[in-house]
Amino acid sequence: MVSHYRQRIADRLLVRKLAGKGAVLLEGAKWCGKTTTAEQIAKSVLYMSEPGKTDQNKQLAKINPSMLLRGDKPRLIDEWQVAPVLWDSIRFEADHSAGLGLFILTGSSVPADMSEVIHSGTGRIGWLRMRPMSLWESGDSTGEVSLGNLFTSPQSISGITATDLEEIAFVTCRGGWPLSVSMDRNIALDQAFDYIEAVERRDISQVDGINRDSVRTHRLLRSYARHQGAQTSYGSIKADLKANESDTFDEDTIASYINALKKIFVIEDAEAWNPNLRSKSAIRTSDTRYFTDPSIATAALGLGPSDLINDLDTFGLIFETLCIRDLRVYSEALNGKVYHFRDRNGLECDAVVHLRDGSYGLVEVKLGGDTLINAGASTLKELAGKIDTDRMKQPSFMMVLTAIGPYAYRREDGVYVVPVSCLKD
Repeated sequence: MVSHYRQRIADRLLVRKLAGKGAVLLEGAKWCGKTTTAEQIAKSVLYMSEPGKTDQNKQLAKINPSMLLRGDKPRLIDEWQVAPVLWDSIRFEADHSAGLGLFILTGSSVPADMSEVIHSGTGRIGWLRMRPMSLWESGDSTGEVSLGNLFTSPQSISGITATDLEEIAFVTCRGGWPLSVSMDRNIALDQAFDYIEAVERRDISQVDGINRDSVRTHRLLRSYARHQGAQTSYGSIKADLKANESDTFDEDTIASYINALKKIFVIEDAEAWNPNLRSKSAIRTSDTRYFTDPSIATAALGLGPSDLINDLDTFGLIFETLCIRDLRVYSEALNGKVYHFRDRNGLECDAVVHLRDGSYGLVEVKLGGDTLINAGASTLKELAGKIDTDRMKQPSFMMVLTAIGPYAYRREDGVYVVPVSCLKD
């Protein structure tokens, strides 16, 4: 257990999951802190990819898996996907034990081959997604406004932040990688570039054993970065690559690369929200494109904080990715999920936080300023007015999430204005 460990929202979610399941799979992007978080409560650890022992661990997983599972519980099996055959052994032990919370599995990719796995693990193994740090977890948010409390529709909220646009540009480019948070600022900015270099050179090919060209991977990442927050088809990405990267991906190849990037949790698109509307306007059902962290987009485009300040249009798009990341982290603690809404007439809502009990909140993301905030509030009220409240609940809240403040407050029309550096779960 590290002495300088920063508390994560996933800490308490993992404890809760372990209380109800024999094992929990904690998965997410490399470097997001899964192993360190799991180590805080594990009583014993098996590092499947430990140098010099990987081949031995793979063999034991096939011929005598129970040896690998010995140890005080909960036992952490780190990078379990190195030997997917362990899944059935873990499921079997969980099924035949009187106790719960026996194993924590961590994985930074979806196993390439699950053909030898017999049982799905339903009822015995739980899943938990971990993402890079939110601003609240990294210490860059005051946490004066709770997303959970907004669902009770308070008559007033309050918060104040000194975070300016330059600082938001920095944390956007730095990202939520735990190691980068305590680093010198210039060194911290290097981490996302190192991350995508590892993805391009190694991880995208390792995930399923298909050799993929690092240069083409980089070009695709750049194209994906240009389409953050958009419902872009593979055909449009193909056209963008041809126009901007002088490359000739076909759509099947694009799909293969994107699927691989999803398996290593680099990409996490947002599903479309499908509410009951009073009108008959068709709702677009395409996923909205996002990276799991905004720094992946800035690194793919070769941008730093000053570049974002000098190009506010690009900054606005990538800032949306930061907000989606944070909303996903916070909503996970509320048994919620983040969606995107857009209809065929162009009415769009950047984020819909939908909870398990059917409650939901509508969120627009803006860099800041009265004009943009008013536009965001107008959009939210227009969408809220189209929802058929005879068939579903009214929105619990409407919020414009901004880059700069300085204040968090509730407007006279009921719309909350909250700087992202004031928000927590």
